[in-house]
Amino acid sequence: MNVMRIGVLALQGAFIEHMAMLRRLGVEAVPVRLPDGLAGLDGLVIPGGESTTIGKLMATYGLLEPLRRTIEAGTPVYGTCAGMILLARDIGTAAQPILGAMDIVVKRNAFGRQLDSFEQEIVVPELGAEPFHAIFIRAPAIERVGPRARALARLDDGTIVAAQQEHMLATAFHPEPSPDTRLHGPFVALCADRAGPSGRRSEGTAPAEG
Repeated sequence: MNVMRIGVLALQGAFIEHMAMLRRLGVEAVPVRLPDGLAGLDGLVIPGGESTTIGKLMATYGLLEPLRRTIEAGTPVYGTCAGMILLARDIGTAAQPILGAMDIVVKRNAFGRQLDSFEQEIVVPELGAEPFHAIFIRAPAIERVGPRARALARLDDGTIVAAQQEHMLATAFHPEPSPDTRLHGPFVALCADRAGPSGRRSEGTAPAEG
C-alpha cells in the first residue's frame, strides 16, 4: 500500500510544524511552493501565518487557480488560522487574494493583535469528550457558517472556531504545536478515504466524490 502523500503550502508561516505533525502520523509530507507541486497529492494543508502575505505569494507564483481547481476536484484541504482566512468565501472588507472555496464568513484578527493571543481548552465533539488545547495567535473567527458548511467547535461565548464542509476543514487556532494528533489524524483519514484503495491520486485525474 502506498504511503499517503499530503502537501503543505510552504510559502510562509508554520508549514514546518505541520509537516512534522503529518510525518508523526506516517504520512509523506511535502512542501508545495509552485503549481506543479500539487500533482499526485492525497491532501493539502494551508498553514497559519500572515494571510495577506500568503495570498499575495499564491498570486505571484500562479497558485490561486491551480489550488481552486484542486479543491474543487475534491482533494481534501485543511486550513489553520491564516489558512482558514484563505479558504473562506467572504472575509469582509479586507482586500487580499483568497481561494473562496468554503462557505464561511471569516473575520480577520477577531481577538485583537499579537499581544492578545491566547491558549484555551475547547471541546470538539467529533474528537470526544477530552478538550483540545487550542492555540490562538492573532486568530480569526468564523462569523457565519453557510448552508454547505457546519460548525465543529465554539468558544464559551459561542464564537465559532472550527468548521467543515465536505472535504474542507478549517480551524481558527493552531493545532500543530501541540502533541495532540486528534485533528490531523482525522484529516489524514479523510485524505485516505477520498484517495480510494490505490492510496494515491493519479496526476491529472479528478478524485471521485465521496
